[in-house]
Amino acid sequence: MERKKFHIGNLTARQRKKLHMWLRAAVQLICFLFFSSAFTAAFGGVKYIAVQLGAGEKVEWTGFTTALAGLCGFTIVFGRFFCGFACAFGSLGDFVHRVYCQICKKFRRKPLKLDGKWSTGLSSLKYFVLAAVAVLCFLGIYPRLRGSSPWDVFSMICRGNFQLAGYIPGIIILLLILAGMCVQERFFCRFLCPMGAVFSMLPVLPVFSLSRNRETCAPRCSACTGRCPSDIQLPADGSYETPGDCFQCQKCVDTCPKQNIHCQGVEGLRGNEAWFTVVRSGIFIAVCIWIGI
Repeated sequence: MERKKFHIGNLTARQRKKLHMWLRAAVQLICFLFFSSAFTAAFGGVKYIAVQLGAGEKVEWTGFTTALAGLCGFTIVFGRFFCGFACAFGSLGDFVHRVYCQICKKFRRKPLKLDGKWSTGLSSLKYFVLAAVAVLCFLGIYPRLRGSSPWDVFSMICRGNFQLAGYIPGIIILLLILAGMCVQERFFCRFLCPMGAVFSMLPVLPVFSLSRNRETCAPRCSACTGRCPSDIQLPADGSYETPGDCFQCQKCVDTCPKQNIHCQGVEGLRGNEAWFTVVRSGIFIAVCIWIGI
């Protein structure tokens, strides 16, 4: 009896969706275990530049600025793939939100969720967080507030350093962020992440940005927007828009019932192919190794 060869093209839509989900989870786990410091290293570059400018000193090429330049360059080419697949804070948010939803499901409770109007308004808050940190660094005040930094607390815990006696304010803020992650998917990424603010302002190449063929969309269908953690309205074909708040999580691609969503600059590429995810993950890991993260 001849055995059928496995081929991704033979999978059903549901099987492909599950494959993409598990592949993303695997990439997130690998990056969380081995490259969890990528966020703090890149953010360290932002703070270092602000401190040097405030002190009137020369901005030199350091490990922090290398990490910042490396992740920004990667984002310009591939969009915010780092945020959607590799950022430790983002992965933590996905895990916390999923656990919360599973607990609510088990106890037959409807999960709490932020109102859409609040979500839209709070999306600009991350720019104020970035500006506030930059100003505090510029004025030389930020180092004295070190114990209030939630990302410093998170970074220490990831390294197995639990000497957090001087970080009580940071612990409290981190716990509040975790609570927010329960009720809103990608809470930190959408509303508070200073690096998210940096990435969203970058001039991302439209090659791998997602768009949809609106002409063949089902009437009044909003499945992609409903599944998007950022509530993004995907641009139509030919617009070459690159939404800054798109995390490149690819969830909308599998959700579309008409399979209308695809990359803008590469014909035939949908953007969530398993091989494409592996290639981008490999390039990200290579970048991290090269810049010493």
